Amino acid sequence: MSLLTYDLLNLDATSLSELIISRKMSIEEIVTAYIKHIQTINPSLNALVEERFTEALKEAKQKDKQLPANISDQPFYGIPISIKESLNVKNMKTTGGLIHRKNFVAKEDAAVVHTLKNAGAIILGKTNTPTLCFCQETDNKLYGRTNNPWDLTRTSGGSSGGEGALLAAGGSAIGIGSDIGGSIRVPSHFNGIVGFKPGKFQVSSEGHFPSFSIPLQQRMEAIGPMGKSVRDIRRLYQLIANKPMTTQSLENVTIDILPSSIPYPLSQDTIHMLNTVEQFLNKDFPTTRQIPPFFNESAQLWQEIMSIDGGDHIKKLAFAKNSSNLIFSFIKEKLTKNTDMHQYLTWALIGTKTFKPSKKRIKEIKTIIAEGDQTLDEYLQHRLLIFPIYHTTALPHGNVYREIFSIRKTFLKYMPYIAYSNVWGLPSLVVPINHDDNSLPMGIQIMSANGNEDNIFKLGELLEGNFYLFKRCYHLNH
Repeated sequence: MSLLTYDLLNLDATSLSELIISRKMSIEEIVTAYIKHIQTINPSLNALVEERFTEALKEAKQKDKQLPANISDQPFYGIPISIKESLNVKNMKTTGGLIHRKNFVAKEDAAVVHTLKNAGAIILGKTNTPTLCFCQETDNKLYGRTNNPWDLTRTSGGSSGGEGALLAAGGSAIGIGSDIGGSIRVPSHFNGIVGFKPGKFQVSSEGHFPSFSIPLQQRMEAIGPMGKSVRDIRRLYQLIANKPMTTQSLENVTIDILPSSIPYPLSQDTIHMLNTVEQFLNKDFPTTRQIPPFFNESAQLWQEIMSIDGGDHIKKLAFAKNSSNLIFSFIKEKLTKNTDMHQYLTWALIGTKTFKPSKKRIKEIKTIIAEGDQTLDEYLQHRLLIFPIYHTTALPHGNVYREIFSIRKTFLKYMPYIAYSNVWGLPSLVVPINHDDNSLPMGIQIMSANGNEDNIFKLGELLEGNFYLFKRCYHLNH
């Protein structure tokens, strides 16, 4: 069957599986189509930074020879996927965008990569990140900047920005990202795809670079799926999660939608989107427009937790044996653009020094977190939250960095929507809803307590069915 029979690159992984199982299309045809498409779009996007096309085609041919008898045991059999550069893939590089790690090759797969390979997935390559995943924009000195497929002058977000851009442009069927400060959700929102940040400790982060040893940071980090449909994200999450989801019902669930009157920035397009979602949901669900507990504290807590060691761990990874002065390195890069360290990282590290909490404050943070966990476990038992992800759609390159990493503490204005899920370790699903006046995609995030993932996905599927049908960005083809 001709590839032209299907708009192959728009199909989600579930639909591709159906084609493979029915033998209506060969795995080799599918993988070849994706590779050719990546070769067309990637020069403009710079989303994929290391490919394994030869190996992928070899695997596709092998998998075509005989479908496994129990193909349900391999739910991603023959599906072309992409992996964020920060996750180890055996015999591929894990650099963190650092020049001094440009030849570092992983000897073992990250835990989630191992699981995906066992599920039959075919890895096409690895996607770009900011240096050490330490920014909500994707740029580094080793691989350069990733562009948004809807408008190349705008950011794809970060830190899973390469993953978000590639998926939005139809370069992969599904992928894996990571999130400690909006790093799955911001790219999903900016690029118009579905993404899921699992709750605290629900998915193994083994094999992620950098790793985190501080418990308060570990609870904020999550490895999760990014893709074209909620059903795909559900399937992939079920595969990589440490425990099976509990089946739930949306009956007797209250939905809290963050009010647009809050004292934080929100574009008119974003306000209209939230109001539209409310109008749709309140026909069938009790909905409220209220601020959930601990919302206003979350951005400050996020910054302090990220700064808990003054950034020493990240600095050691970044500068290796060279104990360069951060301020000198930042100024030199700012003036000359001729150092090995991207200014996004050095300025962020200066910030972690500035906001490093005292020992007394760390004790206070631990107390607040313990109280918040208990309060939210009760508050979210039969409740789903809907937030925006960012105050607007994708901004021109550099603007998100300036908003979040300003010395004027503007992160307090722009981070609450993102930080809430990280600080409290909540699962959060991004579903694209519509586009703004500039034809840029915009989405909402659905959150709840750990254990309520089934209802999160159910509501996501409901909103997806009414508002969203994945269609890859065609801007690069015209």
